[in-house]
Amino acid sequence: MRTAVVVGGGLGGLAVSGALARSGWQVTLLERADRIRPEPAAVVLWPNGVRALRALDLGAGLDAIATGLPDGGVRRPDGHWLVQPRQTPVERLPVVVHREDLHDALIAGLGDRVELRTGVTVRTVRATPGERPAVGDGRHTYEADLVVAADGTDSVIRRQVAPEAGVVSSGCAAWRAVIPWYRAPSLPDSVGCEILGAGYRFVAASLGERGSSGASSRGGIYWMATAAGAPRPEPPETQLALLRRWYAGWPAPVDELLAATEPADLVQREIRELRPLPRAYGFPAGPGGVVLLGDAAHAMPPHLGQGACLAFEDAATLAALLRESTLPDAVLAYDRARRPRAAAVVRQTRRMSAVLQARGRLALRARDAALGIITPRLLGSAAAVAAQWRPPSH
Repeated sequence: MRTAVVVGGGLGGLAVSGALARSGWQVTLLERADRIRPEPAAVVLWPNGVRALRALDLGAGLDAIATGLPDGGVRRPDGHWLVQPRQTPVERLPVVVHREDLHDALIAGLGDRVELRTGVTVRTVRATPGERPAVGDGRHTYEADLVVAADGTDSVIRRQVAPEAGVVSSGCAAWRAVIPWYRAPSLPDSVGCEILGAGYRFVAASLGERGSSGASSRGGIYWMATAAGAPRPEPPETQLALLRRWYAGWPAPVDELLAATEPADLVQREIRELRPLPRAYGFPAGPGGVVLLGDAAHAMPPHLGQGACLAFEDAATLAALLRESTLPDAVLAYDRARRPRAAAVVRQTRRMSAVLQARGRLALRARDAALGIITPRLLGSAAAVAAQWRPPSH
């Protein structure tokens, strides 16, 4: 029986663990925290991410928890349309899922071939030609045919196998929140919006229908705001007051959503990315190898909503190649498949970062003036890049 060690119990780690187990692998999933817990936020999945989950045999679970997003267009803070709403086919639109619901679906898909070990902090990795790949925490060594590094932006494994990839600040911070239905304002015509300003961005989406128990057991309205600058050290009450001041006067439903948000709803994160990207995503070792997956491979800002989608693509690609090829050939094939794809999406994301972030009054004015010209073209190009991906076996 083939064996794998997956390091990291985030969305990507859970997805690949379940996929390998369903293919007959014995999987050991190592998680640093004492228990696996998702953020109380939501995630937007574009068509490529949805295709990846279906390729992982998780489509039925996704259908039960996902809510389709309408094409609400993109506006500026003054209400001017950058991209008018269009009659976009449903299959080309994203869906939104509460992270806790998605986490539950991924946990349910693990099966009995996955051994979950929490409280394990991986400190070392062995990826040498003559020995089986392995990781260690200083007390135990976990050997397997394959090691999957899904341990996030600060991946210990990546730092050892691809030390050239550095983690840098993206120059902005993000705030996320889910307002439960019992506190959410009534916004029947506005949910599903995106507003872009120089240095600021606000998106909102409905998690199911108000009063409905069907689409999500944790329904409400999800929003995410990004702002140029470092994360705020103040308590959540002060952070929320700052957000209300920064976004005052923006088009509906921004004011209404921030007014309905409570400090305990806020989840703040510094946005960081990999610069440069790793030179490789697959490293043959002994009879198998080590691969990088998700943020460990290509951490990027959330401006195009592709972080989770790419992680699921990684998982689906790896699972398909392992069915079609033997180790370590599949490790090399994974590298060839994923590096160009990740580089293309990261390139589009960095272009959007350059549009959204500015320092100095003159730079802000220049970019704000150019926003209406650049953004529609860039968003269209980015959407096309995201839509191009298909599972390897399709």
